Amino acid sequence: MSTTRPVGATATPIRVLLVDDQELVRTGLRRILRPRDGFDIVGECGDGSEVLDGVATSAPDIILMDLRMRNVDGITATASVRTLTQPPPVLVLTTFDDDQLLSAALRAGAAGFILKDSPAEALIWAVRAVVTDGAFLDPAVTERVLTGFRRSVPEPREAGANTLTERESDVLRLIAKGLTNIEIGASLHISEVTVKSHVNHIFTKLDLRDRAAAVIYAFDHALVQPSTRPHEFR
Repeated sequence: MSTTRPVGATATPIRVLLVDDQELVRTGLRRILRPRDGFDIVGECGDGSEVLDGVATSAPDIILMDLRMRNVDGITATASVRTLTQPPPVLVLTTFDDDQLLSAALRAGAAGFILKDSPAEALIWAVRAVVTDGAFLDPAVTERVLTGFRRSVPEPREAGANTLTERESDVLRLIAKGLTNIEIGASLHISEVTVKSHVNHIFTKLDLRDRAAAVIYAFDHALVQPSTRPHEFR
């Protein structure tokens, strides 16, 4: 049975700023993130040095950021974006062997990452997941990347782990598997509002700052197991 997620257009187009120093890559991204599927490419940057001006000019909902660029790299550009009063989330594009760079990107404030060789459906879903729920970590490299990233973040309160309800633990597992709030609700047969409430309780009880930190916690406590390929799309 196929588990590919629907990729139909959304009511309000998602405004995307593309940042990559290769015109060919940006062309490919434009062909994937099409208006008919609910996306509006509102700007393009050929280097990280152009990102702040690009954000100011285009007011994107999300930035799709390459890590390796000739002048200002994606990590530096991501950090600069995070200094803004209302920064758009950054989804990093990466190759399979960029573990150290990805850890640095997360520390700089990236909302997640996805491999450049992912199927079009996976990229579409990742962009939507970040805009909707705040994070997307490609399972193909998550475990390796988090090994480096977890060294730089505060340890969650262990006392809080014992206070999670069974349903909150279920929600945490599904967050770590990359599901959005809507999907978690469908899986557990609860409303999206209830899911959001559970997520807020999890963050508070475990002293977690975001969904990326929640994924780290779930992996560290064996609530989920690492996948060798991104789920559902590989």
